Amino acid sequence: MKKIRVVIAISVCKLTRAFLRVLKRGGTALPGNIAVRIYPELLKALAKDVKCVAITGTNGKTTSARMLEQFLKDSGKSYFSNKSGSNLMRGITAEFALNATMTGKPRRKHAIIECDEAASKKVFEYLDPELVLVTNVFADQLDRYGDVSAILENILVGVKNAPNAVVCLNADDPLVSSIADEIPNKVVFFGVNTELYENGIAEQSDAPKCIHCGAAYEYDYRTYAHLGGFRCAACDYARKNPDVAVVELSAQDADSQTVKLCAFEETDDVTINLPGGYNIYNAAGAIAAAIGMGYSMEAAKNAMMRFECGFGRMEKLELNGLPVRMILVKNMVGCNQVLNYLCSLSGDALFAISLNDRIADGTDVSWIWGAGYERLLDMGERLQGILVSGTRANDMAERLKKAGVSEELVRVFSDQSELLDAALGQNSPVYIMPSYTAMLEIRGIISRRFGIREYWE
Repeated sequence: MKKIRVVIAISVCKLTRAFLRVLKRGGTALPGNIAVRIYPELLKALAKDVKCVAITGTNGKTTSARMLEQFLKDSGKSYFSNKSGSNLMRGITAEFALNATMTGKPRRKHAIIECDEAASKKVFEYLDPELVLVTNVFADQLDRYGDVSAILENILVGVKNAPNAVVCLNADDPLVSSIADEIPNKVVFFGVNTELYENGIAEQSDAPKCIHCGAAYEYDYRTYAHLGGFRCAACDYARKNPDVAVVELSAQDADSQTVKLCAFEETDDVTINLPGGYNIYNAAGAIAAAIGMGYSMEAAKNAMMRFECGFGRMEKLELNGLPVRMILVKNMVGCNQVLNYLCSLSGDALFAISLNDRIADGTDVSWIWGAGYERLLDMGERLQGILVSGTRANDMAERLKKAGVSEELVRVFSDQSELLDAALGQNSPVYIMPSYTAMLEIRGIISRRFGIREYWE
């Protein structure tokens, strides 16, 4: 009976995906949702012969996954991933079903899977991953999680359900680092040993107090938010010395950055094919994971220079002869890091912000009031304008007004197509900052107009 249900679930999943693709729909979640209803433990059955690397955390999952994919590409390994970003049980199950034969045998034996923090509790149990990478924990989707302690607890349960995994943890995040005290797994720490910004946004901390005793953390340096060289003055909890550490930021421009990285006492320069301080963390975590999988520093250098960013994650496009970057923004900490990057640009720029409050975005968008949009004033005349759209466009416009941005620079649109028309109808580089569902909408319009591959491809 079990084998019959597996065959039926796989068949229905494949047929549903094929039908949705004919309709030019992504089909990233519904096929898996139907398959799970037919056989709830389908993922467990399909994952047993696949070597899985699982990635979870608040920010950086998709970019870290794309970086790790490059290692597998370079080594010639056949693999699959949930590159569409559908990272709940249903989306992950769909990818495994599509990778399977009709009888449930895997076509490819390696998988890179990004996983939602709450979903990790069950997904990791089913995957039994050989490696787990935890990027960071920040306040996100407060309507769903409540606070960072709930996010951390979800991840901790997930990691405990992966007893055979090497676990890569962010040494600079006092929340993530604390996981090491709760698990028997082999742990590889990664981090950044230096400040990342000379003039970054002053941020409130999502984790100001010691997770063990409640005393306030002290810092030898901060990178951003609550990340950095933390220590508790009241107990012995402090940042671990990372096994893989960025020790120096050597060079950076609008498209890439070079760091000096020390991995298990081997030091070399590594160029990261993406800008932004937070992507330095993504690279350090991906390299730590790759070394945990047996790759060399030389392989790390090659992978970081060649990997392609995930759709909407610093994705670089050329539309109507204009350079366009699309940068997903979904919470306060991530937004501040994007603002740090944007304000470091030397030339003129036009910004487009699209803010939705649908379930996948998080219905609570109050985080925009804590984000440092005031920093945009530092750009002066280089700021050519800000275009605003989305279901909460008026809230976003009000936030920009409160930040002191001239009302003459802000234009509100009721339609994503109109926003894109306006963005491409001028002469400055365009930086689009959408929330998740807005990103899917705008990315779909771009794909249809310019023949660029869809987000799920």
